[in-house]
Amino acid sequence: MMSNNHRSIGASALGATAVVAAVQFLTPADPVGRCMLLLKQLRGHEKRLKSNKDVDSGIDKYLELHQQKDVDTRNAEYKTLVDTYYDLSTLFYEWGWGSSFHFAYRYFFESFAESIRRHEYYLASKLALYGKPYSQKVIDVGCGIGGPMRNICRFTGQDVTGLTLNQYQVDRGNELCDADDVVQGKCRSVQGDFMEMPFEGNTFDAAYAIEATCHAPDRVGVYSEIYRVLKPGSIFACYEWCMLDDYVPGNPDHEKSKKKIEEGDGLPDICHTSVCLKAMTEAGFEVLEERDLAADPIGNKGKVWQLPLLPSWNPFSQRFQFNWLGFRMTNLAVRMLEFLYLAPTGTYKTQQMLQTAGYGLGEGAETNIFTPMYLMVGRVPMNKKTVIKSSQ
Repeated sequence: MMSNNHRSIGASALGATAVVAAVQFLTPADPVGRCMLLLKQLRGHEKRLKSNKDVDSGIDKYLELHQQKDVDTRNAEYKTLVDTYYDLSTLFYEWGWGSSFHFAYRYFFESFAESIRRHEYYLASKLALYGKPYSQKVIDVGCGIGGPMRNICRFTGQDVTGLTLNQYQVDRGNELCDADDVVQGKCRSVQGDFMEMPFEGNTFDAAYAIEATCHAPDRVGVYSEIYRVLKPGSIFACYEWCMLDDYVPGNPDHEKSKKKIEEGDGLPDICHTSVCLKAMTEAGFEVLEERDLAADPIGNKGKVWQLPLLPSWNPFSQRFQFNWLGFRMTNLAVRMLEFLYLAPTGTYKTQQMLQTAGYGLGEGAETNIFTPMYLMVGRVPMNKKTVIKSSQ
């Protein structure tokens, strides 16, 4: 005879299966398809690596770089730091977040995907693109796997080129572009360093960056490169990761949260908003607008940008992993994938690094010391002059 415990376990399993089936067939979430894609990508992960021979040596090398207390050392090694980070993290980002690697707050009537697109469209609306379809050239500085690039290409009807340091992201981004017949041939990813872009001066009619130039070792340097490749009168708009006025250097709790963000997100350092704004003007831009979008009113039923990173006891939410039980279960699951050779060795340490980022970002938002959406809009003067690069 079946015991009450067995009945409870059976009922729980049946209930969980029913919920997953309902989400799979009644919503666009496709959890089964996304998990199958993750397992497929994990199996071929090490074959695609460019920065290191395998995941385990890659994560060890990355963590060793971040153990350097000297910011100048991390800045000097930014290429290795950023390239290794995205070799390790990109497939997890795509699985857990989608193809647009950035945050957005949500109005009460929006889904997560709708808020992400609205955030991108808002930035694109600042670019003053009024030409005939696909007559103007736009650059996405730090494009990831091109989610924003493809959305903005559709939204503006203009030609978009994405630039990323990481070859894995280039390959994946172009794979997704080729699979979309709306944007095929109208946007593409190329490999390059945004501190030394592989483009001639005065090439592009507009530029944008979404939570990407935070990886730069020198804000004046990266903004000057963007300035160089833009035509006179063109607009550059960006969302920056920045420390806010409530951040107190030397405060142990603030420094701990900041370090979690830096280590978990591939950042050499995080600048204050004032540093980024000054760098824009030093690079030659006329600043048209600047503000922290995280401070925008979203109403009582709106959802803050950091909500996906805050703990929840809902087992069907990605937020479950940020409570103590979900943290242990997630780590156990990843260890099991490694044990069964479904994921390469080092995946567990990579997952821990990414969870560290989540905790740091949540803490930074809750204490109002950090924002991932400091908006800056700058225009290249019509009498554009060449700016000599400088270091902070």
